[in-house]
Amino acid sequence: MTHILKLRPITLLSLVIGHWSLVISALAAEPPVPTELRSVQLVMTSTDDETTALATGNVILTGTNLRITCDQLTVVATRIGDKTATVGTLEKFKYILATGNVRIVQGDRESTSQRAEVFPREDKVVLSEEPVIIDHSNGFVAAGEKITLFRGKREVLVDKPRFTGPPVGDLGATATPKPAAPATAPDPTVTFPKPRAQ
Repeated sequence: MTHILKLRPITLLSLVIGHWSLVISALAAEPPVPTELRSVQLVMTSTDDETTALATGNVILTGTNLRITCDQLTVVATRIGDKTATVGTLEKFKYILATGNVRIVQGDRESTSQRAEVFPREDKVVLSEEPVIIDHSNGFVAAGEKITLFRGKREVLVDKPRFTGPPVGDLGATATPKPAAPATAPDPTVTFPKPRAQ
């Protein structure tokens, strides 16, 4: 049995999408805030086992240390509870897809792409179609054809990488050596006279 629910404009406060925090490595803990999803339209389709939510038009998802904007957001979650309910109770997220002008901001880190996929069960996030990750705290920028982030492993796989970072001093053979630091005089040695025998 399939159910369709259409709402416009939408504010959905109880949608818990904590898995988006996988996108960029966790930062300092902040007090949790409610997750909020806003869009021009939301269509939720349910079967007996899962619910698919499709948010379109000026999608903004905010939560603890997180802001995502995109043109379209699809969330697939397993469903529990009353099978006849129009909108079932969502249990676990199976798949999350953001497309079109995707921008994800967490603290000093930000990513842009045209497509971002979250695979919660695999603890994996895949950014594709012109992905770029910027760390504003140190000026480091990673780009490539596809960027895959693995939660818990602190591992990033970049296909056809292009990295930009802060400048490094000239290390070439023709580089002008820096003047040596002035030599410092050793600390003076203090000697005390030997006591005289009495």
